[in-house]
Amino acid sequence: MPIDVVAARAATPGCQDLIHLNNAGAALPTQTVLDTQLDYLRLEAQIGGYEAHAHEQARIDAIRPTVARLIGADPTGDEIALAANNTAAFDLFLSSWATSPSHRLEPGDRILTTETEYGANFVAYLHLARRTGAEVEVVPSNEHGEIDLDALDATIRRTQAGPTKLIALNHVPTNGGLINPASAVGAIAREYGITYLLDACQSAGQLPLNVDELGCDALTATGRKFLRGPRGTGFLYVRSTLLPSIEPIMLDHFAATWVEPNHYEIHPTARRFEQWEHNYAALLGLSAAVQEALDHGLDAIAHRVQALADELRHRLDTEVAAATVRDLGREQCGIVTFSLDAADLPTVKGSLGSAGINVSVVPPASTLLDTRARALPPLIRASVHYYNTDDELDRLITELQRLT
Repeated sequence: MPIDVVAARAATPGCQDLIHLNNAGAALPTQTVLDTQLDYLRLEAQIGGYEAHAHEQARIDAIRPTVARLIGADPTGDEIALAANNTAAFDLFLSSWATSPSHRLEPGDRILTTETEYGANFVAYLHLARRTGAEVEVVPSNEHGEIDLDALDATIRRTQAGPTKLIALNHVPTNGGLINPASAVGAIAREYGITYLLDACQSAGQLPLNVDELGCDALTATGRKFLRGPRGTGFLYVRSTLLPSIEPIMLDHFAATWVEPNHYEIHPTARRFEQWEHNYAALLGLSAAVQEALDHGLDAIAHRVQALADELRHRLDTEVAAATVRDLGREQCGIVTFSLDAADLPTVKGSLGSAGINVSVVPPASTLLDTRARALPPLIRASVHYYNTDDELDRLITELQRLT
């Protein structure tokens, strides 16, 4: 069924006061997500934190299975670890995997990634390479800006280099609009038996995800972006067949059980990547946001988001003379990035904000390799969601015409 946009906007308090086109940064939550958090915080204040947890145990236990439904993971939720954000989940998996005996990185081992990789992830690879002697190798993009699948295969096959131990891919880069061919990468990873880590922080909530179809061994996401959940929430998926071979770099008595004075047993599920203390109000808000996405249907969300983004790209090209759309990919998402000739972008962003329109400015360092390869200037990122409207796009275009 198509999205009921009127109802979606009525359920979103922020839609009444502004035009929010910064959903790739942090989307607007619904009143239900807000109330879920506030109700739990009030309960903690009324009866105590431990007591509130016990009172809401059933709802808390349902968080991981709800997240699992979003990505087609084991419905028990045993492959899901709850995290504070995408980067925390990504770095925890990366470091734990790289130091576990079954996967330990050695000098010359290779981590393969893409030209569109996000700065936080690439810094993590470089830091890991510095500690282990492993090498980070960038697979070239094809003519559409996506990771080149033939180049990926050839890079893995290259015999004069060390073995490829990890393929790490961003499903949707932080800017550039493209959707990387994640399932095709998964097929190549499976063929060669290489661990495949997928960053889905910009795709979770705007695109359908199924970990079996994607072929990934691990996947990370955040709550605050297209999922419309609270800041300070995220999750890590680890395939059940991989879980036993990874020893987390941090353990406490939630992730492991102290069974003898000199012995502990690591939790058999993905809970081994968690710590005892959680912000349960925020995580219940995340669960509510995930359930709302499931209720709308990810196919319906993707259809509306992509239609709005395509319309915005077209209107920027044809109606704003100073604008140049900088997006890539044969298949594009809800993230629209563009430059403005002879314009100071922070000033433009501030002026748009004064007019009640939220966008963001993408600095070159956020995707350094792509920025340099394409000689990109700073960009404005306008990211749409299903609650945005054509009238809101009209307002953005009108303001950009006035400002340029």
